[in-house]
This record gives sequence, structure tokens and C-alpha cells, in this order.
Amino acid sequence: MSLKRRDLLKLAGASIGLSALASRGWSQATWATDPFPMGVASGSPTSTGIVLWTRLGPAALEAAGLRGRDVDVTWQIAHDERFSRMAASGVITATPRLAHSVHAEVEALEPGHDYFYRFIAGNAASVTGRTKTFPAPDAEPGRLRLAYASCQQWGNGYYSAFRHMLGERLDVVLFLGDYMYEYPSSKPADVRPTTGGWITTLEGYRSRYALHKSDPDLQAIHAACPWILTWDDHEVQNDYAGEREGNSGAPVANFMARRHAAYQAYYEHMPVRRASFAAIIDGTGENARVFGATPYGRLATIYTLDGRQFRTPQVCTPNNRIGGAIVNPAKCPQWLDPQRTYLGEEQEGWLQRQFERATTQWNAIGSPCLFGQRNYSTDGGMRLSNDDWDGYAASRQRVIDAMLRTKVHNPVIFGGDAHENWVGHVLKDYANPQSQRVAAEFCGTSITSLSGRSQERTEKLLAVNPHFIFANSVCRGYGVAEFTLRRLETTLRAVNDAVDPNSGVYTLAKFSVQSGDPTVHREPA
Repeated sequence: MSLKRRDLLKLAGASIGLSALASRGWSQATWATDPFPMGVASGSPTSTGIVLWTRLGPAALEAAGLRGRDVDVTWQIAHDERFSRMAASGVITATPRLAHSVHAEVEALEPGHDYFYRFIAGNAASVTGRTKTFPAPDAEPGRLRLAYASCQQWGNGYYSAFRHMLGERLDVVLFLGDYMYEYPSSKPADVRPTTGGWITTLEGYRSRYALHKSDPDLQAIHAACPWILTWDDHEVQNDYAGEREGNSGAPVANFMARRHAAYQAYYEHMPVRRASFAAIIDGTGENARVFGATPYGRLATIYTLDGRQFRTPQVCTPNNRIGGAIVNPAKCPQWLDPQRTYLGEEQEGWLQRQFERATTQWNAIGSPCLFGQRNYSTDGGMRLSNDDWDGYAASRQRVIDAMLRTKVHNPVIFGGDAHENWVGHVLKDYANPQSQRVAAEFCGTSITSLSGRSQERTEKLLAVNPHFIFANSVCRGYGVAEFTLRRLETTLRAVNDAVDPNSGVYTLAKFSVQSGDPTVHREPA
């Protein structure tokens, strides 16, 4: 969008605090177009710190003659929206090597405190974002409101779900993967065109993130509160597993080079910490650190799991293909191999140790995929997905056993990837429908990505998976989980029509879980 001179001057003079900026932040650019077309974001919150993010737009850089040059960007974080009471500020050099992305890792903030932030480059200022730090580790907050979401394929619809998420009074958004898709546009099915074809290179991934981040509703929810994120497969390639390529698009000569490019682009576009991606950024290694644990005072701990980077490849995919498939485990000798892992040895050990030392009232686990067993056979047999946790049964059982052994308080699993809502119970032994309930599970639907399964078929699947109490495959949207000391209430919110950019939203279903009992209860919507 072209900016008139008076608009730029208005942005540059938006508060009395701007006059105190270091000269470096003002010395380089006069912009003809908005240099912050992807908005702003915050994430990776702690009780005293936050990551602030933005990226300078390629078109604005090109117009200003700065596409291949370093650009200094000033960041500010304040106690008030007018920036009259500054908390911290600084200048970061945005470099072409990292796509002119900016990550301000701010520390020494007050716990449990709301803040406002923005960025300034040359004579332009970004929109103002709002963020917050989490409560101190020994604090006892009365409530945590968390929205969970995943799977936002650009061409399948609009992000109106995020516009409605703005009204949910959230403390944090937990995003569970498939932030963008490597697919090209699938005409005539796409509601809006996905530009760029199949993406396999660093520039391709950068362009696809820029496309997704051009959506105003996505920008708005990023600017409204902090995010905690993990990834799934489409951030790289459909159904990839560790160091083995997946099954979408033409094969590349060097898959690990493609994965490295995708991981770097992920860092460049997310409010995540540099230390977690240092090996990728510096070119000294192939792995990034996405899994982690974030306490919200003594009320809850939010865990994020990485189910792609360290998993062993899927097994028994028919016709010697790679990637995911629906498999009869009785015909797959490798199915129960204890050496196979969804998380990898290091992450599995880390998660068990986290359970051992956990002291919070609730333990919310963000999984990129559905955790509980889901049988696709409705004729008395057994058919399972080899790409979900089902395909890594021994690895899943080790997590369940760790929950039982450590007696971790109130574990709740939030999942993504399915493009469907599945609500129910994690069992000690899935071979016994009457087995002990270990945890509650809420696997969320997609923001836009299609399911392809009718509700009639889904109801039949629900009948043969009695540990789940609710399933819906036709609605797009998100979930909101509200934690209090004694109770978790989860509300499934669905948009009326994901292909309508002005769609309304409604409550699809509501559930509760009482502290000390993992049983999920259906509540009146």
C-alpha cells in the first residue's frame, strides 16, 4: 500500500517518545511504501521476557534501493500505548542474509505484565502490538485463557477465524503446526490463489510465508497477544520424517538442504529465540530446538512437542512409497518396534524429566498430531495412520507410562494436523476400552485446511473409537481452553463458512475437565 508523505510523518511522530530515539534508527531510509507489510508479532514468552518480531518487506526495500543492504530498525516496548512510559528499546540491524527479519529478545521485564511494542525504520513506524509476560514461577494466577489452532492452507479459505479469536480475551495462542503449506495453487478449488508453485528453496519458503502473513486477520491476532509455536510437516514437505523427504512435489537432489532452508525461513518469520535456531542460522548444524516448556505461574505449564525433526520414518506404506498411509498393524512387523520413535530419544527423555519435576496444577501438552488411537476400520478390523502417533505406538506408550509413573498433575493434550475436532481420553491401554483414563485430549480442527471426510463417515469412526466422545470433520475454526485451579473448560469455535472472508462464528461444542479427574464432560453450548 502506497503511503502519502503526511501518513509517514504521522507514523514517525506518533508519540513523544520518538524524539529520544537513537539516530541510527532514523538514518537510512525514506520509504515510498509501507516497510512493515507483514505486521508485527510477539512470542516465546517467559515471566520476564518476550521476543518481538517483524520483517521488512521486499517491495519496500526494492523501492528504497535497500534490497541487498543492512537496515537498522529501532524497537520499542512500553507500559502504555502512547509509549510515554518506556520499558526498553534498542536498535537491531536487519540483514539480507536473514531476509531483513527482526527478532528483539527483550529481557528484564515485569512478570505478569501487559506491554505495547512497535518498530521504526527510517521515517516509518509499524503498527503497535500488544503483548504480555507470563506470571512469575511462584505466582498463583486465577486463570489462563489459551487458544489452540493449526493448519491454515492459504487457498482453502480466509482467516476469519483469527478475526473472531481477537474477541476471546486470550493470554496466549498455541499454534500447533502447518502455519503455511508447500503446495501450489490447486485451481479451480482454491478460494484465493497460492502464488509461487511448489516451494523447495529458501527464497520460495520466504515468499510463501510472506503470502500467508499478508492476511490482515492473521496480522491482527499476532499483534494482539503472544504466541507459542511448534511445527508439523507442511513447513517443509508433506509427511517428511526426520532426514527423509516426504511425498509431495518432485523429489529434490538434496532433501537436507531443502529442510535447512525451510527451518531458516521458519526462524525468519516467527517470534522465536535465536539460540533455538543457532545451528541453522550459523550453518553449523542441521537441527533446531522447537520443543520446550513454559510455566504460567503455578497454574499451568505449556509444553510444545516436535513430532517431525527427530522421528523415525513411517513403516509399511504400500507400494514402496514414502510418507503416510492407513495401515493394518497386524500386517506390519515393524509396527511395535520399540526402537521407533515419534519424538526422538533426546526429546522423549526431556519430556519424562519435565513430568518428574512438574509442580503446576495443569500440564498442557501441545502435540502437532492426534495423540490417541484412531481406528479407521468400521468392519471389526484395525486400520491406523502410520504418520500420526498411532504409527509410533511404542513411543506413545512410553509417554503414557511416564505420565502414570510420575503422577504428573492433570495432563491435557492439545493436537493439530487432523483438520477435524476430536475430543476424548488418553487410555493406559488402547487394547482395552475400559482401561484407565490417563489424560484428556482436544485435537483441534483447521483454520482453513479441508478434511475431505463427511460427518456421516466421522460418526461411524467415532462409534468404533469409544475413548473419544466427540468428533466433527466439517467445521473450520479453533479452540479456547480456560484453566482455573479447579477446572478446565474448552470451547470449540467454528466459522460459518471459511470461504467467506466476513464469516461469522459460533460455538460448536463445550467441554469441562475437573482437576484430579481426566474425564471429559460435554457441557451445554
